[in-house]
Amino acid sequence: MKKTKLSLLLALSLVLSMFLAACSGGGNNEGKEDNNAGGDKPAAEQVLNVLESAEIPGMDSVMAEDVLGFTMIGAVNEGLYRLDPEQNVIPGVADGMPEYSEDNTKLTIKLKQDTKWSNGDPVTAHDFVYAWQRAINPDTASPYGPYFMMGKIANATEVYNKEKPIEELGIKALDDYTLEITLVRALPYIDSFITFPLFYPQNQKFVEEQGADYAKDAEHLLYNGPFKMTKWDGPQATEWVLEKNETYWNAKEVSLEKINFNVSKDPQASANAFTAGEADITPKLAQAAILSQYEGSEDLLQYQEPSVFWLKMNQTKPELQNVNIRKAIALAVDKQALVDDVLANGSVVANYIVPKGFTYLDGKDFRDSAGEYQKTDKEEAKKYWEKGLAELGVSEIEFTYVGQDTETAKTTDSFIKDQLEKTLPGAKVNIESVPFSIRIERENKLDYDLLNGGWGPDYADPMTFMDLWVTDGEQNNMKYSNPEFDALIKAANEDLSAKPEERWQALIDAEKILLEDDAAVAPLYQRSVNLLINQKVDGFVHHAFGPDYSYQWIKITE
Repeated sequence: MKKTKLSLLLALSLVLSMFLAACSGGGNNEGKEDNNAGGDKPAAEQVLNVLESAEIPGMDSVMAEDVLGFTMIGAVNEGLYRLDPEQNVIPGVADGMPEYSEDNTKLTIKLKQDTKWSNGDPVTAHDFVYAWQRAINPDTASPYGPYFMMGKIANATEVYNKEKPIEELGIKALDDYTLEITLVRALPYIDSFITFPLFYPQNQKFVEEQGADYAKDAEHLLYNGPFKMTKWDGPQATEWVLEKNETYWNAKEVSLEKINFNVSKDPQASANAFTAGEADITPKLAQAAILSQYEGSEDLLQYQEPSVFWLKMNQTKPELQNVNIRKAIALAVDKQALVDDVLANGSVVANYIVPKGFTYLDGKDFRDSAGEYQKTDKEEAKKYWEKGLAELGVSEIEFTYVGQDTETAKTTDSFIKDQLEKTLPGAKVNIESVPFSIRIERENKLDYDLLNGGWGPDYADPMTFMDLWVTDGEQNNMKYSNPEFDALIKAANEDLSAKPEERWQALIDAEKILLEDDAAVAPLYQRSVNLLINQKVDGFVHHAFGPDYSYQWIKITE
């Protein structure tokens, strides 16, 4: 065993550092004068009031699949590693960084011996083994477990397919405070990969005692992170409360005593609450009229994030199995008007899947090497549409379009509906605006024709976007399938994993197939974030991948 990695992994760690410099998160004063740089005096009351635009769908780290859930899980729990305010991977429960075998396929990780669950139980290596095994167990039906582990963690594929016992999954407790993780092959992004909340520990005795009630509300959860959840009545709750976890190993560095969360789906209402002093942090605001009110304000935090939003096209619908119909939809929406006139929040047109400013190889952005696809072209869209209708032998097509129930989503969806119906004669789009948790449920069940969704990266590599679309992939959820695409993703994950330039090209080729050849999904925009943050909030941190935010470094100043 040794701590020094192969030169490839060293090189890729430099790639990661360049990525972090390009699109890292930061404190609440990023991009403006730091009013708190002088270290203002902490306020007597360390209470933060936050607005969110959606309810939490769930708090089980094995079952979560949305950024809000993962952000809340990241606040109340902790895994082996987490991201610090400068976006570096730092130890959480782990006592130092991993030791690697000569071929970088085996990691040995020592754990701190003073970490505890909120019920007083120690956090041990067995808690990680149990959580990982639970995530890959097909009976659990974890949406992320197979997606994250298969082809990466040793024997995960065989365990999921019930070809090997679960005990043979590539994670073992060598003793109470030593973990051994075995990979299928060296992963160039392994350090950032295992920061993800899916890999957090779970207390087996507690989980099994709760049974079906586990994680249904705050009382049926355990916490080992900076905060504990003291109020949350389940997925329909529109308010919840986090309080400082005094049993957290680094509690002395956590200033906040309490965080009150409330759901506000109307951006104007959120802005009004902020102005009235009822909220310290708003949801992401995307309405031009609201943002114009705060132009130049020190309360406005703006940054480009590596999240891409798109229209998913469910190919179980016969009409959407037709590539010309899909191409027509992909080219019909005026994306420039969408970002300029509808969103008007700094978001940029996305003619791609892997975002700009996200990952680099030898200092070169992935997007500088890859092409752009599906640029708006209404005349071409009409030609594809007419051809598709002729091939199907129909003169019109009706679509069920599933969107979210926030005001911003409704405005965006109405614009897209108008674009499709006006550009494509015979297209009828019926919008169904539903809560976030229902939207996820319907996406998973393929209960839609068109769906407005998006993706934020889970780790620092283009693969976090590209392997979403493999045949029968856990996150595909639209029945897209192309053997050539699958082969390129497989090669990038396997034979080319130690050949960074060839691996890069395979991913570039795969993106072209997905968008230009098949028009499997229709990217719309890469989001810009606009938040209102009270200047008394010091130390707010946003992240480029994984959970959106960290709250543990915040302090309220006078």
